[in-house]
Amino acid sequence: MPIWIQVLLLTATTIYQSIASWLEDRSPPPGKLISVGSHRLHIYTVGEASPTIVLDHSLGGVEGYFLIQELSKLARVCIYDRAGYGWSDRAPSPRSSDQIVKELNVLLSKAAVEPPYILVGNSFGSYNVRLYAHRFPEKVAGIVLTDALYETEMLEMTASLKVLRIIFTLGFLMSTLGSFLGIVRLLRILNIFELLKPELRHVSKDSLDSVKRSFCRPKHWITMTREMMNLDRSARQARAAAYFSETPIVSIKASSFFKPSIWTLVIPLKSANRLRENMHIKLCTLSAKFFQVEASSSSHFVWVDQPEIIVDAVKKVLSETDPLVAPIDSP
Repeated sequence: MPIWIQVLLLTATTIYQSIASWLEDRSPPPGKLISVGSHRLHIYTVGEASPTIVLDHSLGGVEGYFLIQELSKLARVCIYDRAGYGWSDRAPSPRSSDQIVKELNVLLSKAAVEPPYILVGNSFGSYNVRLYAHRFPEKVAGIVLTDALYETEMLEMTASLKVLRIIFTLGFLMSTLGSFLGIVRLLRILNIFELLKPELRHVSKDSLDSVKRSFCRPKHWITMTREMMNLDRSARQARAAAYFSETPIVSIKASSFFKPSIWTLVIPLKSANRLRENMHIKLCTLSAKFFQVEASSSSHFVWVDQPEIIVDAVKKVLSETDPLVAPIDSP
């Protein structure tokens, strides 16, 4: 293809990206934008009953939109977009767990979301909810961890996994450029998201649109890169959150980091799964009331593969905090 045609196509997709983003921004967000100092965070609440379920997403994820309707049948649910994701502003401060926890506490206070909280942390979000529970134990009734990380193993991962992390980071940087040029939005139109992850076809259109909207924005990929670059810092900060005594914790363990496929042949999947196994062994020491649940048909992305497992885990925590709530079968 001649270079002038390539330039013309990229110019067209870039202009389309700008126009589409402008049109999206004319519609109000589903929740509220609240200032936490230097920037605003988006918070969205549904439901009424106490305690409040507060969900912190994975690295680069805004998957709470997939879960909010089912969880709201159990209690009040609060999801928020960390700085740089979804409808939230970008933030100048480092994207580490310590800073994220500070911002979340200010956000919940300003939004008048009263404790007690059941914290749900997906993947990287597990660092954040653990640190929050450590800093504010009087506000936390229980914790759900979804294929969580554990700091010692993450800080001591093998050379091959460190290389994989660098490759992921470079991919985020390339995706930042792709989102500026409108290529990610073009992939959205072509339903590439659903092609790569067929389980997304079972998600409601509104919640999927909320997630896709974020992935089409350069700030989303920039924030993913910043969180990844601060991942070791977050791990060291999470060391303080080592034990929670009688706080009920349900930890969901996926069957594999990625579901085996052709492309997983080129990544160190065995090493990644061995790392996960070791992390889940360490996670079992977090509380005297610790329960592990197997997500036997799920990859690391439990919130897409088996979201009902997360709902059941919240039910389990509710049954531990309120004897009137019917418990699920003990894991």
